[in-house]
Amino acid sequence: MIKIIIERRIMPGLEEEYEQAAREAMRVSLGARGFVGGESLVERGRNDHRLMITKWRDMRAWKEWYSSEARTMAMQRILPLLTEEESIRIYEASY
Repeated sequence: MIKIIIERRIMPGLEEEYEQAAREAMRVSLGARGFVGGESLVERGRNDHRLMITKWRDMRAWKEWYSSEARTMAMQRILPLLTEEESIRIYEASY
């Protein structure tokens, strides 16, 4: 299993619009093969800083989702609300 950490900075005043778009993107990802779960967090005291943590069965499942038309369409609503490009990091368990 892998975890994907996505950091985003939202334009001031567009936080509610972002929340709606992010909820829709998460809803769409629920149907993706290999999606295990996820959560959306806001940094305390910094309403413009968001963190998405998603769990995927494996790297192949994440790559399929990342390049899917469904994600591309969901991101069309999110990208205009960001002040900078999102940061994506991939983590796996260490043993």
